Formats: sequence, structure tokens, C-alpha cells
Amino acid sequence: MLGNDMTTTLAAMPNLLDPMYWLGADGVFGHAVLPGILIIVFIETGLLFPLLPGESLLFTGGLLAASAHPPVSIEVLATCVAVVAVLGDQTGYLIGRRIGPALFKKEDSRFFKRHYVTESHAFFEKYGPMAIILARFMPFVRTFTPVVAGVSYMRYPVFLGFDIIGGIAWGAGATLAGYFLGNVSFVHQNLEKIILSILFISLLPALISAARVWLRRRRTPEEPREQLPVAE
Repeated sequence: MLGNDMTTTLAAMPNLLDPMYWLGADGVFGHAVLPGILIIVFIETGLLFPLLPGESLLFTGGLLAASAHPPVSIEVLATCVAVVAVLGDQTGYLIGRRIGPALFKKEDSRFFKRHYVTESHAFFEKYGPMAIILARFMPFVRTFTPVVAGVSYMRYPVFLGFDIIGGIAWGAGATLAGYFLGNVSFVHQNLEKIILSILFISLLPALISAARVWLRRRRTPEEPREQLPVAE
């Protein structure tokens, strides 16, 4: 299931999910906030690497745009994030059309788990085209759902239409939320707690999935061990 190995993986790489690790003054991108956010968004949505901050990164970008000396205007940031989010999904769709079936046979590694793909496929089958929009707000699933759409040969005009809606709702929406809350004193005083809360909420579906797997295993009785024949 989606949450089976997630706890171990996140514990091994906590910094990757911290937006300030990327955007802080001493972060990877330093003061290059706009390029940093766009690169991360494209990698997460287009290059099959789900272990990156999503909503928390965009929210932080919006907060920085609302500061006294913004590194980028909110108009430019929200527009560029939405565009790159859509472009990332288009890349994922093309990967699905080209090499997608091979992903279902790919061996697990530290950064890739095959069940990411299989569960994204189940999510896509359950919600159909709406999954393209809904998946935007679910870590891991948003990375692989475009690939599944490509594997399933979803009609490209349909995929593109739903993806544009999802890209705007997620990319611009989360960024604008950070911007408009950036002038609230409570947000400034509790910034770290708010970012952690956003990260927790975004990971909640995967955590619930992991809990269900654990409960199912607890309730399933163990199979009786096979008795070896006793020599007479």
C-alpha cells in the first residue's frame, strides 16, 4: 500500500520535505526563490520523484511574496507555478505513453516504490478524469497519476483540460493562500507550526492508508504452521 514504507523513507530524508531547506537564506536555492520553486514543482510532477515538499513549499513561497521585500511578485509566482505544474504533468503523461508499462515491473529502490504506481492506478480507476484534479492535493499520487493516465491512453484533450484546472487550483491556489495569510501576525508568530500542519494534512491520506494496512495485518489470523511428520 501507499503508506507501507513511507514512514521509514521520510525519516531517512526529513530535510527534503522542509521548504526552508530549499528556500531559506542558507538553503539550496538561497534567494533564488522563483527558480527554486519552479524546479521543485517540475521535478515532483514531471520526473517521478515524489519526495519533495508540495503544498508547504507553495504556501511558503506565497508568504515570501507577501514580505516587506518580496523576492518575487505574487502575480508572477502564482502564474509561473500553475504553468510549470501543468507542464510537469504533461511530461508525466508522455512518460506513461512511452515507458509507463515498464514502471509496473520496476524493482523497488530507496526513492521509488512500485506500489506508488499501482495505488495511483487504483485511484485513477476509481475517480476517472476527476482524479487528475484530486490527485494534485495528494503527495505521491499527484506524481504518478499523470503517468497512469498516459499508460491508460486517456484522451489527451480530456487530460489536458482537467490538468489545467488542477494545476491552477493547486499551484496558484496554495501560493495565493500563503500570500493572503502572509500579512496575518498569527501566521508570522506560528510559521513553523503552520508549515508542519500543512505537511501533516497533505500526508494524512498516506498515513491513513498505512494505518489501515497495519490494522488489517493485526486482524488477519496467522496461518497454522505445517506440522512435520514424526518419525516412528
